[in-house]
Amino acid sequence: MIDLTFYKEYRQKLLALQYVGFVTSWDMQTEAPKDSAPMQAQMQGVLAEMEYKLTTDKAWQDEVERLYKVRNKLDKATRHEIVELKKSIDNTLKIPMEEYVEIQRVTAEGYPVYVQAKQTGDFNLFKPYLEKIIEFSKKQTKWLETEDKKGYDVLLDMYEPDYKQADYDAFFDVLREKLVPFVKKVASLPKLEDYSFANQQFPIEKQKEFCEYLRDVMCFDKNRGLMKESEHPFTSGWCNKDVRITNHYYLDNVASGIFSCIHETGHATYEAQVDDGLQGTFMSGGASLGLHESQSRFYENVIGRSYAFWKKHYPKLKKTFPKQLKDVSLDTFYKYINSVECSFIRVEADELTYPLHIMLRYQIEKEIISGQLSVDDIPARWNVLVEEYFGLKVPNDSLGVLQDVHWAYGNFGYFPTYALGSAIASQLYAEMSKSFNVEKSLKSGNTAKINGWLKKKIHQYGSSKYPKEIIKIATKGQFDPNYYVDYLIEKYSKIYNV
Repeated sequence: MIDLTFYKEYRQKLLALQYVGFVTSWDMQTEAPKDSAPMQAQMQGVLAEMEYKLTTDKAWQDEVERLYKVRNKLDKATRHEIVELKKSIDNTLKIPMEEYVEIQRVTAEGYPVYVQAKQTGDFNLFKPYLEKIIEFSKKQTKWLETEDKKGYDVLLDMYEPDYKQADYDAFFDVLREKLVPFVKKVASLPKLEDYSFANQQFPIEKQKEFCEYLRDVMCFDKNRGLMKESEHPFTSGWCNKDVRITNHYYLDNVASGIFSCIHETGHATYEAQVDDGLQGTFMSGGASLGLHESQSRFYENVIGRSYAFWKKHYPKLKKTFPKQLKDVSLDTFYKYINSVECSFIRVEADELTYPLHIMLRYQIEKEIISGQLSVDDIPARWNVLVEEYFGLKVPNDSLGVLQDVHWAYGNFGYFPTYALGSAIASQLYAEMSKSFNVEKSLKSGNTAKINGWLKKKIHQYGSSKYPKEIIKIATKGQFDPNYYVDYLIEKYSKIYNV
C-alpha cells in the first residue's frame, strides 16, 4: 500500500488556495465595485505568488516525483492525476515566478479596462494590456515547448490535450470544404417569416423568471449553484456542489438571455454531475475545454433549439410574455430561433454560421503567435476577415475585435475548442439516439433522461480521463467532424427547404 497521507494533505492546501481564487474571480466579474479593481489586482498578484510557491515547493515536487515513479501501482484515477500534476509542475517551473505573478496582476487589472473599452468601442484603451498579454503568451510558447509541441501548439494543448494546429487545420478544412458553401447558400436566402416581434421590449425581470424556469427544466439543483449577471456570460465551478453561472440580458433580444442560460446551465450540469469520489481532487472538473463546450452546445443547440423542446415549453414563454408573443405561433418562433444570418457577434450567432466565427479567431491567433500580425494591426485584420467570411463591414470595435473577453484573460488557444465542442455534440447526439428517442424524451417536460445518459457516458469521469478516451467510451469510436456537417445540413435543409 502506497502512503498518500502527505500528498492528500498538501493537495488540500493547493485546493484551498484555488478556492480563494474561484471566489474572488467570481466576485470581480459579478458584484465587486468598479473602484475596487486596483486593490483586487494587487491581491490577485499576492495569491498568484503564493500559488506559485506552493506548486513549486521542493517537498511537493519530491512527493509528486515519488508517486510518479510508482504510478503503475496507483489506482487509475490517482495515476492520471499524478501524471497530469507532474506535467503541470514541470511547466510551472519553466515559467519565471516574476512573470507568472505579473501576468496575474495584468489580467486582473486589465479586465475592467477591457469592459470599458468594449462599452466605448475604444481598442486603444485596452491595447497596452493586450500587448503585455500577447508578449507573455509568446514567451509561454518558448518556455513550454517540447520536441513535438512548439509555437501555437503549446497554447492549444493547454485547452485541449493532444490537439495540435495540424489537427485543427484538418478539422477546419472539412468544414471549409463541406459546410461553408452550404452556410453561404442558406445565409443568402431571405427570411422565412417576419421576425419583427423579436425587436419588442421584453422586461428583464420576466426574462430572469423564465430563465429560472429553464434551469428547472434542465433539472439543475439550485442548492448547488446560482445565476447572476456579468458582461459576458460564463460558468464557474469549484466542486459538484458549487457551480455558478452568469447571464446577460437585453431588452430587445429575448433569445440572447434564453440561450445563454441554456448554454451555461449545460456547462454547469457537466460540473454538477461529476462523481462524488472525485471531489477534493484535481479531477473534479471537466476533462477539457472542447469536451466542456460539447456539453453546453449540446444543450443549447441540439436540445434547446429543437422543435420538440419548444413544443413543450413555448406555452410557458407565451404566458411569460403574453403581449409580445400574442400573435406568434410555435412554428414562427422555431424558425426565428433557427434563422440563419451573417452577423458580427459570435455569442449571438446562429448555429449554422457559428463555426465561421471560430475559424476567423483561429486564423488571427495563428498570425499573432507566429509574429505575422502586430497588436496594432489586429482590429484591421479582424475587420478584413469579417468582410471576407460574412460580407459585413464592422462599424466599431465593440462589434469587432473587442466583443470577446478571452484575450483579456490571456486565453490564446481557447477559441478552437468551441467549434470542436459543437462538432463533438453532434456525434454524441447520434450515439445517444441509438439508446433512446431523444426528442420523445422531451415530452416529459425536462432533460432528466438526457442528463442521465451524459452523466454515465461523460460527466461522471470529470477530468480523471483524457477527453479522447472519454469520447471513445461515449461514442465507441474516434472524433469524426462529418457528424457535425451531416447534422447541420440535414437540420437546416429541412428548415429552409433546400
